[in-house]
Amino acid sequence: MRPLPPPTRPLRALLGVFLAAFAVIGTLMTATTPAQADTTICEPFGSTTIQGRYVVQNNRWGTSATQCVTATDTGFRITQADGSVPTNGAPKSYPSVFNGCHYTNCSPGTNLPAQVSNISSAPSSISYSYVGNAVYNASYDIWLDPTPRTDGVNRTEIMIWFNRVGPIQPIGSQVGTATVGGRTWEVWSGSNGSNDVLSFVAPSAIGSWSFDVMDFVRATVARGMAQNNWYLTSVQAGFEPWQNGAGLAVNSFSSTVNTGGPGDPGTPAACRVSYGTNVWPGGFTANVTVTNTGSSAVDGWRLAFTLPSGQRITTSWNATVIPSSGAVTASGTGHNTQIAPGGSQTFGFQGTYSGTFARPGGFSLNGTACTTA
Repeated sequence: MRPLPPPTRPLRALLGVFLAAFAVIGTLMTATTPAQADTTICEPFGSTTIQGRYVVQNNRWGTSATQCVTATDTGFRITQADGSVPTNGAPKSYPSVFNGCHYTNCSPGTNLPAQVSNISSAPSSISYSYVGNAVYNASYDIWLDPTPRTDGVNRTEIMIWFNRVGPIQPIGSQVGTATVGGRTWEVWSGSNGSNDVLSFVAPSAIGSWSFDVMDFVRATVARGMAQNNWYLTSVQAGFEPWQNGAGLAVNSFSSTVNTGGPGDPGTPAACRVSYGTNVWPGGFTANVTVTNTGSSAVDGWRLAFTLPSGQRITTSWNATVIPSSGAVTASGTGHNTQIAPGGSQTFGFQGTYSGTFARPGGFSLNGTACTTA
């Protein structure tokens, strides 16, 4: 295990002026054109957009060796990760996908920065693919600042370590354990010389999860490392590799920030989901109806849920459902992208499963948790 003296991972932070200069001349940070499937980025700070709403960034800063990431429709994968750095220091990069602002590079249509006290919920889903021939962590980063800044490092970084492989450790030291989002975590606290870091480390690898970012923000406020009048500036998910890393992937990522405070009439409509199945050995079909129980129309509906382990979608109808396993999102297709107040949309899919068949849970419509019928 290693201490992390400065400079650390947020050399992302220390390179703020450097990145800003390149952002001005537009040679490194390029998030103006939506990505097509399999768009490969090898520039150290190159980026592109996916789904018209998130930014995928290469973000290689700790080594001069080549690193390339390939943006997909729903995430990215590391396709080349040359070089290595000592495991008792900072990682060599943070390839990631984000909602919000990173050194003046803001994702399309984001409502971040947003004041913590004005956020009712921030639902997110993530699905990772891991490899065994590398030293890395799978890190979900949440950035907080006393001001709504978009141009550099923030005061406090919250890290959620979904997985770690090799002799690495978070910044600082372990200060205990905590239950957040219904899971138990090791809690580490420290500073890298530029900002405070609070890390929540999973005791074993998590492949996919749907959760509320605000659970971790509130836990950080409770520890005195942030305040409710601060701002959430970005939500990021990716990897910190020390050695190798090719093959690591974010299969899917979603992030929504609902502002206005709890119960505000501007929050998304309420919803109800019914989930019917026809199951046979090794296979099944699912028929899903999502009903808008609120008083306002839902445009561009997106229903997020997590398939149980061992289940995989092979085909779908009346909706696009991606990816095929883990944390998935179903969205309308052209003719059925709106759900009127009191109305509903129905879609279905066929899939395979191993082990015991189970129903998914945690349905959310455009970031709002749904009841189930």
